[in-house]
Amino acid sequence: MVRGGFLTKTLVLLGFFFLLPFAFASADSSAKQRIYDNAGLLSDNEVQELEALAEKHSVKRNTDFIILTSNNEENKDVERMMQDFYDDKAPGYDKPHGNTVILTLDMKKRDVYVAGFYRGKTYLDDHRATLVREKITRNLSKGNYDKAFESFIKISSKYMGIRPDVDPDNIFFNLWFQIIVSLAIAGAFVGIMAFNTGGKVTVGAGTYQDSDNTRVNHRRDQYIRTTTTKRRKPSNQNSGRGFSGGGGGGGVTRGGHSHSGSRGKF
Repeated sequence: MVRGGFLTKTLVLLGFFFLLPFAFASADSSAKQRIYDNAGLLSDNEVQELEALAEKHSVKRNTDFIILTSNNEENKDVERMMQDFYDDKAPGYDKPHGNTVILTLDMKKRDVYVAGFYRGKTYLDDHRATLVREKITRNLSKGNYDKAFESFIKISSKYMGIRPDVDPDNIFFNLWFQIIVSLAIAGAFVGIMAFNTGGKVTVGAGTYQDSDNTRVNHRRDQYIRTTTTKRRKPSNQNSGRGFSGGGGGGGVTRGGHSHSGSRGKF
């Protein structure tokens, strides 16, 4: 009995020490702040919901998703504001100054900036950052900040699950398209199987044709002319521009951390 009890206690202690690091990691992840609403755009409940959503996707993508809003009392450029925040707060899911994606809102100048650091920079490059920004700008302009922030987290997380060299808005990545294709393939297989189960068709084109009394009486082909007219295609001045204008372009913080980026107005 003594030896059995000693063995049980030993196994319990080993299990405790084995799980202890994971417990601390989980506690650290849930306690981490990712929503910095310094401009007071959100209610307490909205902040809590966004914190939970950001934590969920941060764990999923091994990258912190951070939202920073400011009234910009220091009158900084929105990119510099984001860079100084990253240098000072040292965010990062994997380590301080690590994998991070940041949405920055300057309420004074109505500027928005989306940036990615390290893994965030790789999977959310300038082009993808612009796509994210354009998709959330309409809600920002309408003052639907909670919806815009929720979309930012979800869309950024979705893009980070797609290889960097692939268009993230490709139709093949849409769930509804995948469902339609699956149903079409399944329907084609069922149709082929149903066709093959039927009897063999013996009636052809010549079954009812009287070859002795059928002939071509008269045939004439007449070519008149072909006319080709060339017109200059008008250029679209707004082609490729998002709802908010702006564009892509990353940079380097004063602390030496390189990032992708896209800025615009809302």
